[in-house]
Amino acid sequence: MLYSDKVMDHFLNPRNLGTIDDADGVGEVGNAKCGDIMKIYLKIDNDIITDVKFNTFGCGSAIASSSMATEMIKGKPVDEALKLTNKAVTEALDGLPPHKIHCSVLAEEAVQAAIADYRTRNGLPTDDIPSCNGCCGGCHSHDHGNGHNEE
Repeated sequence: MLYSDKVMDHFLNPRNLGTIDDADGVGEVGNAKCGDIMKIYLKIDNDIITDVKFNTFGCGSAIASSSMATEMIKGKPVDEALKLTNKAVTEALDGLPPHKIHCSVLAEEAVQAAIADYRTRNGLPTDDIPSCNGCCGGCHSHDHGNGHNEE
């Protein structure tokens, strides 16, 4: 499978690239052995994600997935952003090659980690946030078997 025009656009022109110094929540996921590490920064006001930035060390699919995920959650209520799935990110990018689906899983998990950090900092419950199942820890096999909706 060749990369879609949307994947190439988000890789070559990533949206929301950078950091937020006074972020309300920060999530970092990945594994240096795999080569993909994502860090997402959230600014939240009245339970709405008013700004989101990311830094990703990884392949073009990882950068495109991070970029698309930030676009999909910006301006959304935190609870709605928490529902972001890797499948939705992949579909928004018009698909990813099967061996690159793990990049969209990382984007989902980075958003969840940033929201968990925000809630923890504010004494809010985190029991509805799935914990990372070490997705990228299984970098030798991308059949993660971790309950994510990969396709």
